[in-house]
Amino acid sequence: GLYFFFFKYHGTGNDFILIDDREATFPKHDAPLIAGLCQRRFGIGADGLILLQSHPELDFRMVYFNSDGSQSTMCGNGGRCLVQFAYDLNLIAEKN
Repeated sequence: GLYFFFFKYHGTGNDFILIDDREATFPKHDAPLIAGLCQRRFGIGADGLILLQSHPELDFRMVYFNSDGSQSTMCGNGGRCLVQFAYDLNLIAEKN
């Protein structure tokens, strides 16, 4: 089976499932899985799912999915939550 740890963050009225995927093991191409996790009645429930992934030149990379499982380029409130998540994981040294 598929097992992973997730965290739930919220920012300005939106809530997100955040996953530390620095080892790139989450099945990010499985849109039905992501939609099911975001489903509020039978899943975890969220406005979107965000993967925190490693990046060769930056501190981390954000991969954002809408609640229907489709990948999107950006989400402002999600980005705010991801930076806090990275801080909580000690990936960034200072909180500005």
